[in-house]
Formats: sequence, structure tokens, C-alpha cells
Amino acid sequence: MSNDQQNPKKEVNVSQISLANDEIKGKKTDIQNPELWDFPMNYPMSIIGHEGENETLLNEVKLILGSQFPDFDLASIEVKPSKTGRFHSARVNLYLTTAEQVNTLYASLDAATTVRIVM
Repeated sequence: MSNDQQNPKKEVNVSQISLANDEIKGKKTDIQNPELWDFPMNYPMSIIGHEGENETLLNEVKLILGSQFPDFDLASIEVKPSKTGRFHSARVNLYLTTAEQVNTLYASLDAATTVRIVM
């Protein structure tokens, strides 16, 4: 059997890729499938910051969460280094009641200078 038969090439239709990108509704930080969310809910998050920015990350996360969730206990934020110590993550558990809270939170975290990724 030749290599072509073992590993057939898959053709990609460019219009399918464009269509997939057009399906995103709203901003990139908005919920795309609201039917999958069941509010109210507890929502654990890890907010990963840039290298060497652990104190700045913590302060920025506290500002964002404190302004959007006044009842949130800022002392409950856990900051942990990665295995290599290169990055830090701020771990929180939020109580969310609406999709708009999620959209606003992710937009704020996306705009934060010390935040690298949110999971």
C-alpha cells in the first residue's frame, strides 16, 4: 500500500471555515451557546497571568472581581505558581446568575494587561 493510500489527504473547503467564523455571535468574549448554561451556578475559574506578574495579576483580578461582584470574598482568591514557576494562576469560585455577568467578566479579563488566559 502506498503512502497516499495510507494517509489520504483531506481537502478543506475555505467557505466552511469562513462560515464557522461568521457563526460567532457578538464579541469574542460573549457566550456562544447560552442554552448550555444553567443559571444560577457556581463557576470555578483559573486566571493565568504573564510571567513574573503574580502580584500585579492578583491586584488586577481583585479590581475586576471587586467591581463586578461586590459580595465576592477577595481573600478567597488562591494564587499558585505553575510547576516551573514561570506563570501564576488566580483561582476563584464565582456565583453567577446571568449570561450578561459572564460576558462582562470575560470582556474585562480579556482587556486586563496581566491576564494571559482564562480557564
